[in-house]
Amino acid sequence: MKTLYLECNMGASGDMLMSALYELCERKEEFLDFMNGLYPDVTVTDETRERCGIKGTHINILIDGREEHEYMEEHHHDHHGHDEHHGHDEHHGHDEHHGHDEHHDHAHSHSHTSLQDVWDKIDSFSIPAEVKDSAKEIYRTIAAAEASVHGSDMEHIHFHEVGEKDAVCDVLGVCWLIYALAPDRICASPVCTGYGEVRCAHGILPVPAPATEMLLREIPSYAGTVEGELCTPTGAALIGYFSEEYGSRPMMTKKQCGYGMGTKEFEKANCLRAFLGDGIQGENDMVAELSCNIDDMTGEEIGFAAERLRENGALDVFTVPVQMKKNRPGIIITVICNIEDADRMAEDMLRYTSTLGVRRKDCNRYILNRSFEEYELPDGRIRKKCAEGYGIQKSKFEFDDLAAYAKAHGMTIEDIRALIQDESRRNK
Repeated sequence: MKTLYLECNMGASGDMLMSALYELCERKEEFLDFMNGLYPDVTVTDETRERCGIKGTHINILIDGREEHEYMEEHHHDHHGHDEHHGHDEHHGHDEHHGHDEHHDHAHSHSHTSLQDVWDKIDSFSIPAEVKDSAKEIYRTIAAAEASVHGSDMEHIHFHEVGEKDAVCDVLGVCWLIYALAPDRICASPVCTGYGEVRCAHGILPVPAPATEMLLREIPSYAGTVEGELCTPTGAALIGYFSEEYGSRPMMTKKQCGYGMGTKEFEKANCLRAFLGDGIQGENDMVAELSCNIDDMTGEEIGFAAERLRENGALDVFTVPVQMKKNRPGIIITVICNIEDADRMAEDMLRYTSTLGVRRKDCNRYILNRSFEEYELPDGRIRKKCAEGYGIQKSKFEFDDLAAYAKAHGMTIEDIRALIQDESRRNK
C-alpha cells in the first residue's frame, strides 16, 4: 500500500507542504510548467535551502517579481495602514491569505475577490477534475472558518487579490502533487501550532489564530516550544482535507523523504517532512478497554447490556466470572472499542449496567489487514474473510453465511463444508 506520511513537528503551511511533496515528485518540470501557467504575473521557482545542516526545498511564489509579504509591505500605506490578510506567518516567512468580511473595508473592495470568484478561477484552469474539486473544497473550508470567526456568511468573505493568488498557487500545487503521487493512504503527525501572539489586520491575536484554531478542531495539535505562528489556515485546511488518520509514523518501507523548508532559522530545523513508501501489511493501532464489576444483575440483564453495547459500536464485548468481596460471585463486563468512542461507550456502560464506575485502559494491538472474497456455490455465494500481515495469511468462511446457506438448503454446517471442499477440488 503506497503510503504518504506528513510530519508536522514545525507546523504546517501551504508552501512548506508543497515544497516537501515537490521533492517526492518525479514530474518536477511538469509541475513547474503547470504552476507558471496559472497566472500571467506569477512566477514559481524551486530553491534549495539549508536549515540546521539539512538541505531541502522552498518553492518561491513571486507576484510581479515579489513575494506576497514584500508586496504587502510596499502597499502597506495604500491599504489604510494595515495588512489585508489576517494571519502573518512570521516564523515560516510566508504570508497566507486570510479572508475577511467585506464590510470592513469598502474603500478598497476593488482589490478583493469572493469565494465564488476563486472557485470560478480554479474551474478555468486546465487541470484534472479531481484536483479542481479538492482545491475548491479546501477553499470552502477556509472561507467557512473565516466566516465563523467574523460572525459572517461565506458569501461575504473576500480575499485580497495578491494573497488569493499566492494561496491558490499553494492549494492547487499541493492538490496537483498529491494527485501525481497518487498515494493509497495519507496520514499525518499531530500538528505543532507554536504559541504566543501574532500581529494581524485586526490587531494582536493569540496563536493559533482564530481561523486556524477552527480548522484544527478535528486535527490533533499541540503548542510545542517555539514562540510564534507555525500553522497557518491554509496548512491546517490542507492537512485536514487529505489526512485520513493521525499519529506516529506507521510501519512502512520508506522510499523517499521530502523536506519542505521554511524561511526562518530556529534551534530546530524549520521544515515539514513528507515520507513516501510502502505500508507494511499488518498494522498496530490503539483501542480502549473498558471494564466494570457487576454482582447485582441477572443473566438476562447482562445479556441485554452486552447486546446494546455491541449495537452501539463496541468492537467486542465479553464477560468473565469472578469471585468478589464477601465471597459473592460476580461478572466482569469488558468492552473493546476505538479510542475515539471510549467516552461514549463508557456512558453506555453506566446506562445499561448497574455499575457506578468504569475502568479504562488504552492498549496497543497488532492487527492483520482484512478483506472479503465471495465464494461461489450452487444457488448462492458465501463470503470468505481473508487476513494477512507480518508474513501471515489466514482465511475462513463467515459462519453467518454458512448458517444461512444451510438453512436455505436443508443442510448441516458439516454438509456445507464438505460441499465447499468438493467445489474447490472440482475447480482446481
